[in-house]
Amino acid sequence: MRVLVVGASGLIGSAVCAMLSERGMKIVRVIRPGSALAAGAGGNVVELDVAQAGEPAAWLPHLSGIAAVVYCAGTLQDGPGENTSGVHERGPAALFRACEQAGVHRVIHFSAMGVEKEQPSSFSQTKLEGDKELMARDLDWVILRPSVVLGPGAYGASALFRGLAALPVLPLMPNTGLLQVVRLEDVVQTVEIFLSPDAPKRLVLELAGPEVLSFEDVVGTYRRWFGWPPARVIRVPHLLAELIYGFSDFAGALGWRPPTRSTAQKEIARGAVGNNRLWLETTQIQPLALSEALARTPVHVQERWFAKLYLLKPIIFVILSLFWASTGIVSLTSGYGIGVDLMRRTGAGMLSEPSVVAGALADIIVGLAIAIRRTSRIGLYGAVGLSVFYALAGTVLLPELWNEPLGPLTKIFPILALHFAALAILKER
Repeated sequence: MRVLVVGASGLIGSAVCAMLSERGMKIVRVIRPGSALAAGAGGNVVELDVAQAGEPAAWLPHLSGIAAVVYCAGTLQDGPGENTSGVHERGPAALFRACEQAGVHRVIHFSAMGVEKEQPSSFSQTKLEGDKELMARDLDWVILRPSVVLGPGAYGASALFRGLAALPVLPLMPNTGLLQVVRLEDVVQTVEIFLSPDAPKRLVLELAGPEVLSFEDVVGTYRRWFGWPPARVIRVPHLLAELIYGFSDFAGALGWRPPTRSTAQKEIARGAVGNNRLWLETTQIQPLALSEALARTPVHVQERWFAKLYLLKPIIFVILSLFWASTGIVSLTSGYGIGVDLMRRTGAGMLSEPSVVAGALADIIVGLAIAIRRTSRIGLYGAVGLSVFYALAGTVLLPELWNEPLGPLTKIFPILALHFAALAILKER
C-alpha cells in the first residue's frame, strides 16, 4: 500500500509515517520547503508549499500509485510563511479534487475539535472550511477532530506544557478552557484503522481522552512525571496576559512560532472538550488518561533539559538581539565620543570615527538579523564572527584591555558560549 502523508514533518505526520514504515507500507512524504527530515526516514520526499498548491495540477503528479491520503498539515496563525486559509482550505481543497481525478478514494483529514460549533479565529474558521470541502467530494473520507494531542515529541502545546511544568511558579493565563487531551499513540492507531480498504467511511470523529482536565491539571501532571513537587500557581492579570499575547504576535510577525499567540488565546478560551463515543465505538480504542500514559513512559534527562530550556530559548534570543542592537545604538549616540577616543588610542587616526560608525552599524545589523527567524542563524554566526574579530583586534591594537577591571575582552568568551547555545536550540523540529 502506498500512502501520501501531507505534513509529514509535524507531530502527527511524523508519527503516522513511523507507523506506516513499521507496517511495511510505502510512503510519499509531503513537507514544507526547507523542512529537514531525519536521514534514513524512508519513502519519497516531496517539498511542496501547500498554501500555494491551490490547483489539482500541483497535486496530481504525486498521486500516481497512491492508495490513500492522510492530510496532517496545519498552521496556527497567519504570518511570514504561514497562511491558514492556504494550508487548511485552498491547498487541501485542490488535493481533494485531484484525488477524485486520480481515483484515490481513501482520504483521512485532520481537523480540530469543536470547529463546527464555534470559530473564534482564522484557524478554526479555515479548518471548518477544509472539512466542508472534503465532505463535498465523492471520496471515502474520514475527518478526525482531535483535542490537544500530546506525545513524546515536543511540538506546540506538548512543548508548552513541558516548559511550564519546569517552572516552580505556574503563571496561569485567564480564560483557559477545559481540555480532553488525547495521546498521540491513540491518534496514530486511529489512522491505521481507517487506512484499511474495508474500514468505515464518511465519518466525522472527535478524538478526546477519557478525562476532562484544566490547563493547571495538565501542567501539574507533567510536573509530577518529571518528579518535581507541585508548583505554586499565580493568576496572570488580564493586562499582562494581553501584553504576552501581543509580544508573541510580534514574534510571529518576525517569523517565530510561539504557542502563545492571539489565536491560541481565542482557541484555548473555548477549550477542547468533545464527545468521543462514536470514536470509541468505531475503533474499539481504549484511550489512557494522561497520568497513566506518562507513568508508562520513563522520564529521561533530555526531557528535563528540554523542559528547562524551552522558556529560556525566547529569553536568550531576545537578550542577544537587544544586546547587539543596543551596543550599536549606544556607539552612535552617548558612547560615540568614548568609542572615537578608544580608536585613537589604537593609532587609527582619521579612521577612528568611520571605524566607530562601521562597528556600530555592524552590531545593529547583527541584532536585527538575530531577531528575524529567517535570518537568525546568519545573525548568530555574524555575531560570533564579530566577537572573534573584536577579541583579536583588541589583543593586537590595545592589549591592555585584557587588564581592564570590567573585562571587556574577557566577557567575549561567555558571550560566544551563549551564541553557540542559541545555535544549538534554534531549530524547533
